Amino acid sequence: MTEDIVALSKQAADIVTSFPPLTKIRVVSHYDADGITAAAILCKALYRAGYDFHVSLMRNPFDKGLERVKKEDNELIILSDMGSGQIETLEQFNCKIIIIDHHQYLKKEVADHVIQINANLCGINGNYEASGASLSFAVAIALSNKNADLAPLALAGVMGDKQYISGIRGYNKTLLDEALNNGYLTQKTSIKLSGETLFDALYYSIDPYYGGLSGNKKAIEKLIESLHLEKTIKTEELNDDQKRNLHSILMFSLIKKRCQQNILDTVIRERYYSNIVHGELERFADLLDACGKGGNRGLGLATCLGDTESFKEALSLEKKYKQTILDELLRLEKEGFEEKKSFRYFYSIDSSLGGVIGGIATNYILDSKKPLLSLVRNDDELHVSCRGNQELVRIGLDLGGAMKEVATKLQGHGGGHQIAAGATIDVDKEEQFLDMVDSIISNQMEK
Repeated sequence: MTEDIVALSKQAADIVTSFPPLTKIRVVSHYDADGITAAAILCKALYRAGYDFHVSLMRNPFDKGLERVKKEDNELIILSDMGSGQIETLEQFNCKIIIIDHHQYLKKEVADHVIQINANLCGINGNYEASGASLSFAVAIALSNKNADLAPLALAGVMGDKQYISGIRGYNKTLLDEALNNGYLTQKTSIKLSGETLFDALYYSIDPYYGGLSGNKKAIEKLIESLHLEKTIKTEELNDDQKRNLHSILMFSLIKKRCQQNILDTVIRERYYSNIVHGELERFADLLDACGKGGNRGLGLATCLGDTESFKEALSLEKKYKQTILDELLRLEKEGFEEKKSFRYFYSIDSSLGGVIGGIATNYILDSKKPLLSLVRNDDELHVSCRGNQELVRIGLDLGGAMKEVATKLQGHGGGHQIAAGATIDVDKEEQFLDMVDSIISNQMEK
């Protein structure tokens, strides 16, 4: 429970402060919005406590990434939003290690030089109730209560991991309530529309993805004209009646696509704002995802650390990132998806974007009957990202377990959550991989 997180975070803080000031502490985190915010929280907390840091943001922490870190001369390594799935490798390191993770764990008992803070080991569901950033925030608070002002970053990470779907709950809800009570956030109910103009906001809308509208200039121009609006109007210039009309049209378009109710509920909902993250939390998380998965990881971290110029640069790069995703989504709507008995799959152009595209397609294009896998052939490796939904998890789906089991049998790597996971295997084992995953997921869903 929460008490366990507090106690473990205090242990982690004691390990940090056992090192003299100015010690350089190694931080390794994931490269998505949750991982970037988690790293930023730790870096800010370490700096305030008088420590130097060296941070890396990784796509996955498998052999190559961790082997590089292992060769370094580190006294203390903190891994955030990762680590529990790589515990056997990390136990071979000759330094103190702190793991802060919410993904599925391999084992409870770890070597003496390792401390594992994993939500799932504390009675907290890592799929929905805690993220890498919210757990990293707990460690920051254990270092000093002055780090309470980092709560908006933690909750932006929560938003980035889509843990607002079906409502913010569990440990995340505790942090949200505290942040609101302490005045670090404001809230209001609104729809998600971000862009220099209304036209841009609609054109580049990928989550929610409005089929027939997102990425379709003519359709957007027609819609704006039907509302008797100017193409250059800004979203904040809309009056209440104009907002209501637009919101009704957008929601109806999603209903026609038969989006699940819990996804519909995320479109117009209570949203949270902070100057620390330049406005609305989910919008900031989207920007960080564009940096991390668009090949500009350091830019995302610098933005979190408060660099204004980095924020401006991130905004300019975001459109290119979203256009790439839009092109892929429009292609998939036209060409369709491959089908196995228990899942659908498609081939993507970039392993960093495959999971993003798969998540959007799962929520806004396909029905909810099967999970979706993205496959990327990258030289001699096959990179896999998979996405399910809460209803499939409720009836037995465990993508993290499936990815771990099959990848291990094929001498690869895999793991994650029940609802979202990934794997890397040799590319020549692709057909074998697909058949084995099909068998495992079929068995999960039939239990």
